[in-house]
Amino acid sequence: MKVRISQQVLGFIRSLPPDARHKLRLALKGLSKGQENILHLEGTLAVYSRLRIAGYRVIIFYRDANQIECVFAEHRSIIYEIFAEELRTRLSGKSENA
Repeated sequence: MKVRISQQVLGFIRSLPPDARHKLRLALKGLSKGQENILHLEGTLAVYSRLRIAGYRVIIFYRDANQIECVFAEHRSIIYEIFAEELRTRLSGKSENA
């Protein structure tokens, strides 16, 4: 399975200390093999899933049966609120420009 990683996720990983950075990189490699802890989200984020790595979460989106997109990463304690707000902002920006 092909895994695409957004610039936000790459930047977040680069900002981490070496040990955490290593764990996230290994988890993303395992994602392409279906070896990771994935849970589907609920509510307004139901089209997304999350990948759990220690105290971090990566929001993923299945583009199709052969492609996963890692769209957002952050600390577990704040990721869902930040991602939901960013998604609302993106959607409201698209509707204003349409």
